[in-house]
Amino acid sequence: LKRIDLPDNLVKAMARQAEAERERRAKVIAAEGEYQAAEKLLQAANLLSKNPISVQLRYLETLTTIGHQNAKTIVFPFPTEIMEIFKNK
Repeated sequence: LKRIDLPDNLVKAMARQAEAERERRAKVIAAEGEYQAAEKLLQAANLLSKNPISVQLRYLETLTTIGHQNAKTIVFPFPTEIMEIFKNK
């Protein structure tokens, strides 16, 4: 066996190719994660749409979480359906 020294420009080109391949794999992994997250969100939306009470429970859980924070300002979303009830009275 003999020691073979590759030209510097070839070594640099191989390093750039290896880096590009690592970046490609990282992007594919990130995209797969985004896809899986989107699938889970769709499943959750379908589940919540089948049972409106679950949406209210989730809403109350969110308000409870916000209430435990030391925030100075809290934006409280008010369901428009409630306004319709008061409008008709």
